[in-house]
Amino acid sequence: MTRTLRDRTRTAPAVLLAVLGLLLGASACATGRAATDPEAPAAATADPDRIEALPDPPTPRLPVTVPSADGRQTTVTSAERIIPLNGSLAELVFSLGLGDRAVARDVSTTFEQAAQLPVITQAHEVSAEGVLSLHPTVVLADRSTGPAEAVEQIRAAGVPLIVLDDAKQLADIGPRIDAVAAALGVPEAGARLKERTQRQIAEVRAQLPAAGAARPKVAFLYLRGSASVFLLGGPDSGAPSLIEAAGGEDAGTAAHLTGDFTPLTSEALVEAAPDAILVMSKGLESVGGVDGLLKLPGVAQTPAGLDRRIVSVDDGRLLSYGPRTPQVLREIATRLHRDAQ
Repeated sequence: MTRTLRDRTRTAPAVLLAVLGLLLGASACATGRAATDPEAPAAATADPDRIEALPDPPTPRLPVTVPSADGRQTTVTSAERIIPLNGSLAELVFSLGLGDRAVARDVSTTFEQAAQLPVITQAHEVSAEGVLSLHPTVVLADRSTGPAEAVEQIRAAGVPLIVLDDAKQLADIGPRIDAVAAALGVPEAGARLKERTQRQIAEVRAQLPAAGAARPKVAFLYLRGSASVFLLGGPDSGAPSLIEAAGGEDAGTAAHLTGDFTPLTSEALVEAAPDAILVMSKGLESVGGVDGLLKLPGVAQTPAGLDRRIVSVDDGRLLSYGPRTPQVLREIATRLHRDAQ
């Protein structure tokens, strides 16, 4: 199964694991701009640091018994105190109109409405004691939530905890919305949110250049300058679905890379020959912005480097695959096709 960036750091050497954990936690606590390149046009989207909740907040109809992605059946009797254990799940809870029931957040939950909630993770590791101290009635997690001991400790205390499959592509958005809405007893609201999200994605895609137009090649780079971690995304990085939906071609896939990430080298970039580079905003900041990125081996010699076509999306939204994905698609597409007539 495809691993997330968090999963990948857990299997890295101990020193790298510690450094990356701190950096991931620090980066997720900050919000970023849609594009850091000073030449980038302003994105014509809603404020990316806010969630657009459905009108008329729904009333959960409980109890419900729902499947958990780890093979269990979980019964939820109350949604009065919800704890989503990552930013994309929190985004769904708030988008469904249930944000006033959330009682905590993790470090990757960066949007404005959740800012005052207590943080119950450290470098993405869940504190079972922190979760239980807030007396949740339901906890939402996914397969990358850990450590496993904390998850089991929460369950052992009698708290309903539902594990969802990780979202890695656009096709995962609808099922993920359905699963969260079902677990919280608001399936009708889930259907409305899914329809709205799919419609917004379709609207973005309808504005792309006509079929048959040249598709720019886009390289997804994962950057953590302070730790000297520079990675080139492959077909399992989570970014290709976004790139393709925005009218681009994933450069890592086109260069026949395998897996999720490979170390960034001049040779790898020459082979990928990207027309644009996609990065997380905090990663770009960590290398000194666009000028610093161009100093990394091989970057300045690519078509993307020569054109300074760098697309930056804040960390909390880029790979969330949820209700804010239409905004992300619009931002990426605007930069990729800025010269299209």
